Amino acid sequence: MEFNILNQNQTDCCSPETGCCDTTLPVAIIGAGPIGLAAAAHLKQREVPFFILEKGDLAENIRTWEHVRLFSPWKYNIDTAAKSMLEETDWVMPREEEIPTGRELIQEYLEPLAGLFSDKIHANHQVLAITREETDRMKSNKRGDRPFQIYVKTTNGTDTFTASAVIDATGTWGHPNPAASNGLFLPEERQLSDRIDYKIPNVQENIETYANKKIAVIGGGHSAINSLLQLASLKEQYTNTEITWILRKAKVEDAYGGGTNDELAARGELGTRIASLVENGTVKAVTPFRVQYVYKDANGIILKGKSKELGTFDRLIVNTGSRQNFSIHRELRFEADAITEAVPTLAPLIDPNHHSCGSVDAHGEKELLNQTKFLHFRC
Repeated sequence: MEFNILNQNQTDCCSPETGCCDTTLPVAIIGAGPIGLAAAAHLKQREVPFFILEKGDLAENIRTWEHVRLFSPWKYNIDTAAKSMLEETDWVMPREEEIPTGRELIQEYLEPLAGLFSDKIHANHQVLAITREETDRMKSNKRGDRPFQIYVKTTNGTDTFTASAVIDATGTWGHPNPAASNGLFLPEERQLSDRIDYKIPNVQENIETYANKKIAVIGGGHSAINSLLQLASLKEQYTNTEITWILRKAKVEDAYGGGTNDELAARGELGTRIASLVENGTVKAVTPFRVQYVYKDANGIILKGKSKELGTFDRLIVNTGSRQNFSIHRELRFEADAITEAVPTLAPLIDPNHHSCGSVDAHGEKELLNQTKFLHFRC
């Protein structure tokens, strides 16, 4: 089976055609967040050797939104193998029904878990590329006999690690989509990077950046709603703050979600709160509007659509989702759906053209395993 745990995630190890790699070598886990550490816990339970490569500090991506409260309670955020291991220490399980912030997720769960195998975690190790030892992607002869080689950027230069399998748990958070609805990062938008947030900003810790400014939030999901709620709270004190919400949906109500009928009460509450802010005029919703072009004139940022323009704005918050970065997998062989870039068997179950966050049915090994033996874990 050739593992390459990609796109949230896949693996490359052996097959009848190519043979098997050396399973005495450790498994490489890329990313020390919830998925990477959970994978480590399962490997440790099974006494499989492993190491973890993390581009920054522990849970680097979560630290960028640690001020945000999740909408799933603790009971859904703790892996079973990790919980079992932690309960053998003096760790105390948080109250199952409470909902943590990103910061609490790190402090009360991920840091204690990482402490159980801290000697296996290599922080500030950014993966540059993964390949087969002395074999590029074009070579098939005894490919499965070759271990993986992982090239890593460290504070001391480039280092190389060897592994029997690779679990890529890096996720998509560090690779945001642009403001433009065509998916292209055009030069004009890149030149405005100092005036655009592509994550959920911590408004309260950066008041001067947002107070009494004209802010446009682009996106129709829960990240955008979280950004809007922070700005609305700021507007209570700084009343000249102008908040515009730009969506591609046919009507703004489509972004509110299930409300009181949502399976996760906190997720439904987000929709209820933003609906109230739109209705009372705190947030001005513009929809449908598809950004084609972002540019700056003498007065500020302009968003150009097909038949009209919006602006001017002092700052943009672009919460239009993220995508997997496949650049480190260039020399590996894997299959990916043309639309979702997920394992083909899983793709129709998570296609955003047919599903929303709350409409995806539970899935398991059957859906994660495709015909060429790729295993795909969905974050």
